Amino acid sequence: MIRLVATDLDGTVVRPDGSMSERTAAALRAVEDAGLRLVFVTGRPPRWVGPVAEATGHRGLVICANGASVFDLHTERVVEQFPLPAATARRVVERVRQVLPAAGFAVEAVGGFAHDPQYRPRYDVGDARVAPIEDLLRGPLWKLLVRDESSTGDQMLELVRPLLAGLADVTHSNVNDCLLEVSGHGVSKASTLATLAGRWGIEPAAVVAFGDMPNDVAMLQWAGVGYAVAGAHPEVLAAVEHRTAAVSQDGVAQVLEQLLAGS
Repeated sequence: MIRLVATDLDGTVVRPDGSMSERTAAALRAVEDAGLRLVFVTGRPPRWVGPVAEATGHRGLVICANGASVFDLHTERVVEQFPLPAATARRVVERVRQVLPAAGFAVEAVGGFAHDPQYRPRYDVGDARVAPIEDLLRGPLWKLLVRDESSTGDQMLELVRPLLAGLADVTHSNVNDCLLEVSGHGVSKASTLATLAGRWGIEPAAVVAFGDMPNDVAMLQWAGVGYAVAGAHPEVLAAVEHRTAAVSQDGVAQVLEQLLAGS
């Protein structure tokens, strides 16, 4: 019997234009209405989950920054953190520069977003602080971002992942972007979801999860039932057995509607 529904956001329930269909939003609201736990699990920082709160009627929790923080959509506040220590982040920067010497770096932390001069943000970051990355690593971070304009996420991950083994967790959430996301060692979407589920007395077998990118793989494998949406990254398709339709076709909603109808 399913007791917890966990889903990635972008590319899974949120469309490329940043919107969520009413059918999908209604299906997600129905999860909590049915007495099940609802957890969104995303690479987004807390400052980017406001639209999700509005679309779903402030339902559920959001595991943000690939597991580094937990944001309560009911109260719109961070309730827990699993940060990347600054000292570890410095070592990560040193190792990454060995294989990506032109990389730019940015940080997501409690105090907000900041980046070094080499990092080119893809979105409006307002009055974000710009300084050498060494000056930005002064406290615990939700995640360290690495961008190399001459590469791709898959290529960067292949180079960097072996260098950070045992030091920090690294992934990416957009195959079309030249961006890596670095978290504390052992911190991932899966680890934080497992922590929450354990507190609620929910076994993995009672969890259904949905995703589409490499940062979802561990979560989908941990859950009793993991679904890849159509168009998912090859790593995701290779890791899980179950499939559903693309976000444009409300694939997650299709599964949830069937699940709730049979509960």
